[in-house]
Amino acid sequence: MTASSGSGEPTIVVGVVIGLPEPYHSELRARRAAAGDPQAAIVPPHVTLLPPTEIPASALPAVEEHLARVASVHPPFDMHLSGPGTFRPVSQVVFVQVAAGLADCEQIEADVRSGPLYGQTPFPYHPHVTVAHDVPDDALDAAYDGLRGYDVSFTVTGFTMFEQDKSGVWRPQRQFTLDGTRRD
Repeated sequence: MTASSGSGEPTIVVGVVIGLPEPYHSELRARRAAAGDPQAAIVPPHVTLLPPTEIPASALPAVEEHLARVASVHPPFDMHLSGPGTFRPVSQVVFVQVAAGLADCEQIEADVRSGPLYGQTPFPYHPHVTVAHDVPDDALDAAYDGLRGYDVSFTVTGFTMFEQDKSGVWRPQRQFTLDGTRRD
């Protein structure tokens, strides 16, 4: 989505996420839709590394270069998603918990949010996959109960930078492959 900053320079809104492979992607998107969450249609299931962030459009090449450097120092890792969690009462969110791969997510997130993407976030970083957000309490309860026993594992091989379009839909812009063998 292109807007303009206070200086009149065009801006875009980007986010960086770890996407989920199939069949988990489709399964968790369907669960989010079943909870009545309107975001199910426009926000793919993911673990956030950088929440929606407005940047000057002219900074995009530097941001992409930064993300490529981050990916180059982190190796692929195993992620295990297991069971429900919630941020209630602070936030009306039900999610799938990251049971393994947590430290990897935290290290990559810290590196992503450095350099041209440095900034404070309103909440401490907590890797998770949202399944219901800002829906009625009974839908949150049902989503939570429906995730009992949810248990999947997969290998994370990269992350994706998305851009939000004018209609609010998140569109993938560039995939970054984790190909590091060490951390700087």
